Amino acid sequence: MSLKQGHVQVYTGDGKGKTTASLGLALRAVGRGLKVCMFQFIKGGGRYGEHLAAEKLAPQLTIIQSGRPGWVNTKDITEDRRVAQEAFARAGELLTSGEFDIFICDEINGAVAFGLIDVEQVLELISSKPAQTELVLTGRNAHERVIEAADLVTEMREIKHYYTAGVPARTGIEM
Repeated sequence: MSLKQGHVQVYTGDGKGKTTASLGLALRAVGRGLKVCMFQFIKGGGRYGEHLAAEKLAPQLTIIQSGRPGWVNTKDITEDRRVAQEAFARAGELLTSGEFDIFICDEINGAVAFGLIDVEQVLELISSKPAQTELVLTGRNAHERVIEAADLVTEMREIKHYYTAGVPARTGIEM
């Protein structure tokens, strides 16, 4: 099965659930026989539950992790930008290969906001998307131009979060 027409979706906002929503979409697609790639930007180091699930759902679901371990060095983004640019080039190759029905660029909006990837690059990625491929872009602070270029935009808004009460990230829920 393949999609007749792919669209561009953006999941953004300061609330929890952007990656989770895209993983739900991926699970639904795999269940229908579609092939999905999630390319994770600025998420280097550490294996999360989605990586373990992808191993069980391979080759229908592929997750590629990129970025340095830890968080972006906001005082000097040189190394993070280099890593993100290499990852972006690889993501572009995979998107245009036509191998995947759904291609998720997880945390790409954050990579743009940090200055690791230029908004013009993301707009070029959108325009290079094969017609039958669904492209999903996640992460906080989606650039206005990316929002304008998208077909669907969902904003996750935090109303209440247990992190503020001191609950750390939990295995199987946040990781």
